[in-house]
Amino acid sequence: MVNLKGLMMILELHRQGLPISVIAQRTGHDRKTVRKYIQQGLAVPKYKPRAARAGALDDFRGYLQERLQSWPELTGSRLLREIRALGYQGGKTILHDYLRQVRPAPAPAFEVRFETPPGQQAQVDFAEFKVRFAGESIERKVWLFAMVLGHSRYLWAQFVMHQDLPTVLRCHMQAFEHFGGAPREILYDRMKTAVLGEPEQDKAIIYNAKLLACGTHYGFAPRACQPYRAKTKGKVERPFRYIRADFFMARSFMDLQDMNRQLRHWLDTVANVRVHAGTQRVVQEHFQEERPSLLALPAGRFDAVLRQERRVSSEGCVSVGGNYYSVPDGTRRRTLDVETTADQVRIHEDGRLIAVHTLLQGRKQRSVLPGHRHAPRRSTSHGPRDPIRILPGHAVTTRPLSFYEQIGRQLGGRP
Repeated sequence: MVNLKGLMMILELHRQGLPISVIAQRTGHDRKTVRKYIQQGLAVPKYKPRAARAGALDDFRGYLQERLQSWPELTGSRLLREIRALGYQGGKTILHDYLRQVRPAPAPAFEVRFETPPGQQAQVDFAEFKVRFAGESIERKVWLFAMVLGHSRYLWAQFVMHQDLPTVLRCHMQAFEHFGGAPREILYDRMKTAVLGEPEQDKAIIYNAKLLACGTHYGFAPRACQPYRAKTKGKVERPFRYIRADFFMARSFMDLQDMNRQLRHWLDTVANVRVHAGTQRVVQEHFQEERPSLLALPAGRFDAVLRQERRVSSEGCVSVGGNYYSVPDGTRRRTLDVETTADQVRIHEDGRLIAVHTLLQGRKQRSVLPGHRHAPRRSTSHGPRDPIRILPGHAVTTRPLSFYEQIGRQLGGRP
């Protein structure tokens, strides 16, 4: 058998004009062999398949297959010990490679749908969206707050500028008022405004005190999702993908208010009137059956008050949440007490309420209440002067008009 290097040598010597006998002498091959390869030319040598060698595992394959058919969950370590007791001399890698090929595939584990009774649970979360409002050159980050009733899948949602606690509480109250009631528990995905943390030892979840107070007011109990178990909150996370694809994309919005107007119309005419894929029910009709099971709303709204001190700017405003709220002219103190509720900003001076503003959405906005600005009249060098006052008792000389005419002629240079 001539290898490729030997073949190249034969062909090169033949190209140089050497006779076959000389080529055979130089290469050490028989003349018949040299003649055959010269006639064959440069062809890839054909090798016969190598005879299969007996593998170390060959004698144990039948045993392994029987064991796996009867006990498919036996570990590779267990089977390795068994065949070594039968005389196996090979390593564990070849065994594990073989087991991956022949072990019966496990039956797929189907997910069990988690359903809740009517009025029992709602799920809450935020999702980030980036939008460029009409007439603006930059993209803004907005957040979509969504609350989904677990039984009927009825969806309430609103775009907001912040994820702070006043926004979270306000959205809860607006959702409850829209539902006409409150669920008995609300599931959160460890939102920072809802879940403050959990100690290392007892793993007790620490909820925001204001959220707990809101829950006491409306009757719901907060519940945190298990970490790394996003599927437990899938009823609210799936609508985010649905909203992004079916509502948000390829739309234009004038501002945040217009964005929410369009969202409300889409919820009322599309999302909540469709047949839900999970329940096979029309969402709105299913919700009407769930509504009587919700907890009745209390007589008054929850009034969560966040207290803080704020300095008055040179323009007579205090900054709260990135927005500016006016204080009346004549406010003496430079540091005031400010109370923020879910929908109001209240400003106090020395314990006295001096201003109540509607909480602004967004950032860098300004609220100036009527009556807060009484600008004083400015005096200029060209403005009217103070009038000349003649006090009583001063003598004033009275002269005829001819006297003043004579003085005028003298000043004009006329006789």
